[in-house]
Amino acid sequence: MTDGEIGRVFRLAYVPGVTPAKWVNVWTERMPSVPITLVEVPAAEAVRLLRDGGADAGFVRLPVDRDGLSMIPLYVETTVVVVPKDHAVAAADEVTTADLTDDEVFHPLDDTIDWTARPGLPAFSRPATTADAVELVAAGTGLLLVPQSLARLHHRRDLTYRPVTDAPQSQVALAWPTDATTDLVEDFIGVVRGRTVNSSRGRTPASSAGKPAQRQAQKPAQNGSGRRAVPASRKKKGHRPR
Repeated sequence: MTDGEIGRVFRLAYVPGVTPAKWVNVWTERMPSVPITLVEVPAAEAVRLLRDGGADAGFVRLPVDRDGLSMIPLYVETTVVVVPKDHAVAAADEVTTADLTDDEVFHPLDDTIDWTARPGLPAFSRPATTADAVELVAAGTGLLLVPQSLARLHHRRDLTYRPVTDAPQSQVALAWPTDATTDLVEDFIGVVRGRTVNSSRGRTPASSAGKPAQRQAQKPAQNGSGRRAVPASRKKKGHRPR
């Protein structure tokens, strides 16, 4: 911890479906003097928030415009189809996009899946948000494909979901403005990567900061057998043959 970090707050943005609790807990234990503030942001607005300085770093869903941003891809989520519990899909353990050919599928404006060809039939409208689309699915007017964490986030008792084995998947990444890679950002990168306090890249542990380096005591050189080498002048001469 440096004097410049005392009194600062680390602002961490995250998009719906991402649960940053495990990283926040490590940060709180490791950096008790730097509170962490969580900023929930719609997926479509996360990059703009980071570029505008609204957060120091954030968890985003790829793909996004990476201009001016540094990123660390973290994990990939299974894509699932959300259906009413009495839908035929609910009887299967998993489905393919071909199984949805005759169904109307909603494509909300905040969709985070990078589709090359959307499955099913276009629904009668494009809901503004995933939450709105879930309401329409519950009304029996279509289906919805989302990352699994979003299906859990918007869980309803009258809906269920099944994995879609051949659908594109959503990847979550840690992002931050490249020009604003501060020491605190580096510390959080260390938390996300699972580095220990003493191995955080570019930071000097507080316990060792300001201490002069200790000189190591010189030890006699050893030969390959592990024994101390004997100076040539002290080696005994062998008996000459008579």
